[in-house]
Amino acid sequence: MQYKHLPHIDMIGYYQFITFRTFDSTDVFLKKLSLQDKDNSKKQLEMDDYLDSSQNGAYLKDDVLTVISDFLKAKDKVLYELIAFTIMPNHIHLLIKPLDKLASVMQSIKGSSAKTINDMMSRRGKFWASDYYDKTIRDEKHFNTVYNYIKNNPLKLGEAEASLPRFYGIYE
Repeated sequence: MQYKHLPHIDMIGYYQFITFRTFDSTDVFLKKLSLQDKDNSKKQLEMDDYLDSSQNGAYLKDDVLTVISDFLKAKDKVLYELIAFTIMPNHIHLLIKPLDKLASVMQSIKGSSAKTINDMMSRRGKFWASDYYDKTIRDEKHFNTVYNYIKNNPLKLGEAEASLPRFYGIYE
């Protein structure tokens, strides 16, 4: 049996793989994808592949890249135990162990960073899309697979972009 449209799993103390994206990265393709009758894992993979090649909402660069990186590191041991993240031009992958309910963690990350980034960019309106994808890590193999995916994701951007400080991991 395939499960579709599953609720977020708020399991404090369990590792979570999270993907969230900028509001302006949403376009016709992603809207159609969200309506398709596929399980969430397949949707997340298709969304990641699409976002990796899309320039829609690609605000996570230059000074914004530094600000969001510093912000995510500053919340380590406050909102979560930070294992790894990759900041792509229009989305972020996190591997964390939440110290609070996941919804509260994500609200804090998105709300605080959106205000700061919007002020930096002299823009108004939504910065982050309201949704996010989460997957509870099942075992050590899954943990390692996710960690390596996050670590290697910037390589899809090409050498110049991949050399920027887009990845952080506690094992590096």
